[in-house]
Amino acid sequence: MSHPALAELRALTFFDDIPSVSGELLDWLLLEDSMTKRFEQHCDRVSVIVINEGFVGPEAACDEQDLLPVEPRYWLREILLCGDGVPWLAGRTLVPESTLSGPELALQALGTTPLGRYLFTASTLTRDFIQIGQRDTLWGRRSRLRLSGKPLLLTELFLPASPLYDNKNEEEERWSGV
Repeated sequence: MSHPALAELRALTFFDDIPSVSGELLDWLLLEDSMTKRFEQHCDRVSVIVINEGFVGPEAACDEQDLLPVEPRYWLREILLCGDGVPWLAGRTLVPESTLSGPELALQALGTTPLGRYLFTASTLTRDFIQIGQRDTLWGRRSRLRLSGKPLLLTELFLPASPLYDNKNEEEERWSGV
């Protein structure tokens, strides 16, 4: 199964440096804390729709393989993160099989639990980087995270209904009547 938002996520172009954008936008894109928690401030209920989940070979890692150890298999999880039932974010998590040992085996059993609920309760979580990306008018980011020193790659695309765009949309509406 696939979803059009995942094609857009895979088409993100990532910046080498932080782009010149508004402070509000950077506040979202460079958020070090849980995006799930941020979304919960803008809705009554955050939920997950799982699109794809399972082991894939290195060919599915595409250009992401440069950011992770080369392995014969990766755990792939692709989801839509929704606020009050409306898709706000497309997410793609790629986990080298060697990361899936000990408590990190739980990454395979998240089901409809948001990744952030698991990651940000782990005291061993660190982030190597956040890289900002863009696809047409949509913004995204990717991060290499580590649990107990073991890597995983998280890529997120903010969909049009996301609260990330609220200020921009209000500004556009204000000026559209001029």
